[in-house]
Amino acid sequence: QVQLGESGGGLVQAGGSLRLSCAASGTMFSINTMGWYRQAPGKQRELVASSTSGGLTNYADSVKGRFTAARDNAKRTVYLQMNNLKPEDTAVYYCNAVLTMTPFGTPQVYWGQGTQVTVSS
Repeated sequence: QVQLGESGGGLVQAGGSLRLSCAASGTMFSINTMGWYRQAPGKQRELVASSTSGGLTNYADSVKGRFTAARDNAKRTVYLQMNNLKPEDTAVYYCNAVLTMTPFGTPQVYWGQGTQVTVSS
């Protein structure tokens, strides 16, 4: 069974930094995209950053220039380095992976359990 294990959330002052990590475990054939979404109270879940296996990364406009996502394909891990954090970045951050279980399988979406990031002003 595939699981996504997250770590690295916490409380930080505005202007500070945090680094999130997410590792995929279990049996799978390949990971297509791997990245991060976030959900603030009363808001919809939104994309933060998503990386392909080839290293192309898509970022939300609100985090460009401040957040950097990086994948380690060998470790099946994705990181999110968050710099210059703002109070509006406060949310639960969810790891997301789209992967296939077999060479010709249908891509499936998996989510982590979420990690809280709180930025105080």
